Order: sequence, then structure tokens, then C-alpha cells
Amino acid sequence: MKKKNLYVALICLSLLSLDTFAQNRTYDGPNKMNTWSITGYGGITKFFGDLTQYDGFKRGDNEKLTGGWGLSVNKQLSPIFGLQIVGYNGRLQGSKDSRVSSLTGDVYSATFNSPSFVQVSLDGTANISRLLFGYKKLRRWKVDAHLGAGIIYYHTDVDYVNITKGISGSFSTNTDNSSKTAGEWERNGSTYTREWVVPTGLAIHYELSSRFDLGIDYTHNFVNTEKLDATVGDLSDYTSQQGIWTFARGESRNDSYGMLNLALTYKLGKNAVRAKGGKYDAASGRYHLRWTNPQSLIPVPYNPTMSDADSIAKAVMPDPVDPRLYTDSDGDSVADLFDKEPNTPSGSVVSGGGVAMDLDKIIRDAIKNNLPKDECEALFSNIEFDTDKAIIRDPSKETLSKVVELLNLRTNCRIVLVGHTDARASDSYNVGLSRRRVDAAKRFLIRAGIADPSRILTEYYGEYRPIAENTTVEGLQSNRRVEIKILPNNTLRSTYPAGFRR
Repeated sequence: MKKKNLYVALICLSLLSLDTFAQNRTYDGPNKMNTWSITGYGGITKFFGDLTQYDGFKRGDNEKLTGGWGLSVNKQLSPIFGLQIVGYNGRLQGSKDSRVSSLTGDVYSATFNSPSFVQVSLDGTANISRLLFGYKKLRRWKVDAHLGAGIIYYHTDVDYVNITKGISGSFSTNTDNSSKTAGEWERNGSTYTREWVVPTGLAIHYELSSRFDLGIDYTHNFVNTEKLDATVGDLSDYTSQQGIWTFARGESRNDSYGMLNLALTYKLGKNAVRAKGGKYDAASGRYHLRWTNPQSLIPVPYNPTMSDADSIAKAVMPDPVDPRLYTDSDGDSVADLFDKEPNTPSGSVVSGGGVAMDLDKIIRDAIKNNLPKDECEALFSNIEFDTDKAIIRDPSKETLSKVVELLNLRTNCRIVLVGHTDARASDSYNVGLSRRRVDAAKRFLIRAGIADPSRILTEYYGEYRPIAENTTVEGLQSNRRVEIKILPNNTLRSTYPAGFRR
């Protein structure tokens, strides 16, 4: 590879990394996500250059199976782009039979061996499965293309046979006399040659769990030299070693090698979870940006239309209050809304419906029956209810049972159940709720065995007759009640309010 092309590749990689960092630096947002992972690699290697029997992946008879292993630290910048620092350690080997030297015309057979190379690179990754298919397809699969730049340190040994002259020998590229294209690294008393390398490849990963991914990775590494196999093409003469120890370039292209790996990734981070059925729940834990679109964790905001707003306003708006509730034209203390006789004379004794009553007749009947008023006329008790409920509590059941016992003993008495509510709800709703409460109490008295159910009268007022302020919890509880009043069976009250029922 020419140095000009190498520099262009490095500049493009740097711009790509900076661009993705700038665009995705706020991806965590309100929902924290895991972004780091570690990948281990292990697989086979294949050399491509002068000393290989075939140009493709097929191995020659004298070429051995070689391999390597590696480790990478990965940082996901967005669901699409990421960076990784990759380190490899492996072995390369190649051989070629019956090779004719263009310098001497001699026929050679040569084998090279690089027993231990070390490579470190910085790679950028792009999730092409998301780019091509979006986030809803292939949710468990991830196809990454990666490109990077790095340094490789290698040491090469060559064994050769000059078939024409019957001469054999061996030599190493890394001696005190060897030329270094980019420097040297001393290790265990030997000299390693250093060169630039550009790795590029494709990886396919499958998400096994919230922590582990399993994949296959193929990386093709372009080395910036043709001397990885200590051979410079047709200029090589292993007898005189011409072209090996100089900076002169031969007629062959730069060397390269491929590495096919099995990759296991461990995803770092706290409270790791993964999507189930394509559904995300931000409260369940942290998803990994490697597999997740952060927009999936943001609930879709509800933007009501004008029609929706009108419907909501109409649904919660209380019914208008009838103005007759606040007027009493004839002054009989019964509102016009409930007054059945709105024109009774002033001073008349009226019933709860505003109907004028004959007071003299009522008094005569009371004297005739000779029933002591104090025996029955009393406020027996109140029973209270839970908010928006019309269910009899257990303590209230005991109170109502005593009422049944009293009425069965005193046949000259009757009972009036008066229902009330607190002020939380519309007027019409509270009137209905107070009615349901007195009906529940009445049903309980009948089921408890009251002798004459016709002696049970009911009244209900909703929120209109509170006995406490509706601004405290205690006051609200006191107003949610049914009053139990015991009255003589022949006594009529001077006024009966709106909700009077028999």
C-alpha cells in the first residue's frame, strides 16, 4: 500500500470518529445506557504474498494451519458507530515450490515462518444492518464493518532450497544487518521489524443475553511492506540475498494476511437488560447502546387536538346548577326547585315538598293517639363511609342491627335515613351518591329483619348539609355519613327537603 493511500485512510477514520462523537455525545439523555464492552478473539490466519502457493484461501501442501488470538476494548458512540482498540498475537507461515528467480534463472523452493507477530490498531465500526434494515428487523443480529490503522511487529525466518544448484539454507530478516522499513523493537534478544498496518473487515454478532454476544469476525490486514515474508518478488535471490536487506521495492504488491475469528463479547455496565419482543422499559434497567435505539426508550408524547381538548373539557365540566335551587319565592324554606306548591301563604306549615299542611289536624291526631313524642324522636346515630363508596362498614352494621332491634320493640316509631357526602365532585353526582348510601342502609335493615319495611323513610342531600369543614381529612370523613333519625310513627315534620322518599 502506498503511503499516500495510508494517510488518506487515517484522515478519513479520524474525521469519522470526530463526527460520530459530536453527533452522539448526548445519546444517554435521561435514560442511562451502557456503552462499553470487551471482546475476545480466537481463530485461524492465512498469509497473502510472494511465498504462498495459491493466491486465494487454499493452502499449499507445505503450508501449515496457523492461528492467533486477540482482545479488544469497545466503546459504542451511537447505535450505528463505535470505536475499538484491538490487539492481536499470532503466527503466519507460507511456502512456494519451484519458483524461478528472474535474476539468475535458478529454481527455488522457499518457506517462511513468522512465529509470533504482535499487532495493535484503532478501528472504527459501522453497524450496516441498522443502516440497511432499520431497528425493527434483525433485532438480535448485528453486522459491523470495521476499518482502522495500527502497527504490526513481526520476525520472519526463511528456509530455502536452490533446486538448480542443489544448495539449501536459512536466514532471518531480523538481524543486525537487516533493513528496517519503520524501526525495530528489541524483544528477548531478537529484533522485531515494525510496520504500519490497515485492518478492514466484517463481523456478524448475535445477542445471546443482556451480557454476552457471540459472533464471527473476518479481518483482512494490509501491511505497508512486501517483506513480511522476507521476499521481494522476482528480484529475490536467496543465494546472494539481493533485494532483501535494502529499501528497494520489488515487483510484487505489498503483503497482507487474513484472520477468521470466533468472537465472544462481554457487555460492561450496571443493571444490564435487553429488549423483549422489541419492547423496551426504561425502568427495568440499562440497555446497551450496542443493540438499542435510545429513541425507543422515550415515550411518545400525547398532543391532544382541539377536538380532544373540547371532549376532555366537556367530560370533566359539572352540570350547570339550576338557579331555582337558590330561590324561595313563597318563603316556606323549600327551594323553588323542589317546591310542589310554590305559592303557599306566608306562615304555612309545609312538608318537605313545600305542600301546605293542616297543623290543627296533626295536633288533634297526636293527642288522640297519646304517644309520647320523646320516646321516639331522637338522633340515634351516624354511620360513615369511605370516599366515593356506598358500602356498609362492619362497625356500622352493628349500629344498624341495634336500630332493627329498637324498631321491632317499638312499633309506634319509624326511621328516617338521611344521606350526605363531602364536597368533592359535582352537585348532581353527590346527590346520587348520597342516595346510594341511604339505599344501602335501607337494604341492610330489611335483610336484618325489620318487621315493617314501610316505616323506613329516606332523604338525601348530597353536599348541601355539611356538619364540618370540607378542608380537612377529618371534616371530609364526618360529612360522608348517613344520619339515622327515630321519629314517632304519627308525627309529621314541618318541612321535608328535596330528597324525601318513603
